[in-house]
Amino acid sequence: MKCCPFPIGTVFAVGDRRKALGWDVAIYAACAVFAIVTALWSEFYGYRIWGNFASVAYALGAVHAVWLLTTSGTGWLRSRWIPVGLVGGAGMVAPLIVLVFRRLTGSDWVIKPFQWAAQPEVWVIERSASLLFDTGTPYVDIAGLPRPPEVNDYTPYGPAMAVFGMPRALLGGAITDARIMFALTAIATVLVSLKLLGWPKAPVRAAHLAVVSPLTALTFAVAGPDLAIIGLIILAGALATRGRIVWCGIVLALVVSMKLSALPAVVVIVFHVVTTRAGRASLLRFGTAVIGVTALLNIPVLIVHPGAFVEHVIKFPSGTGMITSPAASPLPGHLISSAGQVGHAVALVLLGLTALALTVWLFVRPPATGSDTMLKAAIGLGAAILMVPASRYGYLVYPLVLWGAAMTFAVAERAASRPAEPHDLSLSQAR
Repeated sequence: MKCCPFPIGTVFAVGDRRKALGWDVAIYAACAVFAIVTALWSEFYGYRIWGNFASVAYALGAVHAVWLLTTSGTGWLRSRWIPVGLVGGAGMVAPLIVLVFRRLTGSDWVIKPFQWAAQPEVWVIERSASLLFDTGTPYVDIAGLPRPPEVNDYTPYGPAMAVFGMPRALLGGAITDARIMFALTAIATVLVSLKLLGWPKAPVRAAHLAVVSPLTALTFAVAGPDLAIIGLIILAGALATRGRIVWCGIVLALVVSMKLSALPAVVVIVFHVVTTRAGRASLLRFGTAVIGVTALLNIPVLIVHPGAFVEHVIKFPSGTGMITSPAASPLPGHLISSAGQVGHAVALVLLGLTALALTVWLFVRPPATGSDTMLKAAIGLGAAILMVPASRYGYLVYPLVLWGAAMTFAVAERAASRPAEPHDLSLSQAR
């Protein structure tokens, strides 16, 4: 009987790679379809620009995956990371550059979305910085407007979000576009997190969730605040994992002070810190950092105009403001809320029950590791996004990216728990 020409482990490895490449083809092809549809039929100018660039990047990614699936050989061109780089360059950075310079034509604040070179969240965050410098609060006084309020009068973010608009408010020009600040923050926080974790080799599938996904790539080009917040959430998780709990508390305070809807992820990380760091002094420092920095960032603005703070940050996102949020993706919370006042009340009750269920779950099974923390944060945010009355499908970028982060944290944890190699032991003994 003939022996198998390859070791059994090699056969399994080849089979696993072929299966992974098959999924790669499907993922890039599906993303390409989404990008093409967006390029052809979106009502937003920025979306169409992104779709034109991204459709090419995704199509090339699919072709590359097919090539890997049907040929054999070695070399850097055969890396599954090549399409990830294509999407990052051609599907994210390139459309962002085009749209940033398109803004110089003065297409902001017009009624027609087909002229928008940036989504409204970019404008309002830049405006919030100017208002903060001029009035001490980043919020428009909705009640004091000499006309009926409109959606773009609102800034449904915490005071700390204004920091991303400060470069444009102070300097002006294309390179101070808030999207660049969001992108730099997201990239920097992820790199610092990877360094804290010991530079784990992230799975390609994690990159598909966190980078290649159209929700991430599109947001990067046309808006971006959510990516900066996600980066800070990941950084807080990495800091907690490495025991840097004071810095973790500071970062969590920044997250809460930027977007209150990120609270489920903050709660999960707090549970992780409290249940894994038993020292009373450590927990006291952590609590002081969270509460102290949150107070420092919010109380001054609250004092200047408490009514504006409540109207923008609390009432408008919850659907109880002077006007309602236009966020209307067909998610369960919105569909229930659209059935009149009773439906809105039911949606709020269900949202509260969801929050209660997640809290009980955390008490019963608190997150014990960094990967567990990121995964539970993804689940908590995903559940909240599905049940909140005013939501957009684009917010699902939170659970997708955090899921990818959980996969990467798990790689770092496996590497840390792996026994040292014999030569490593001999070196340590020699020292």
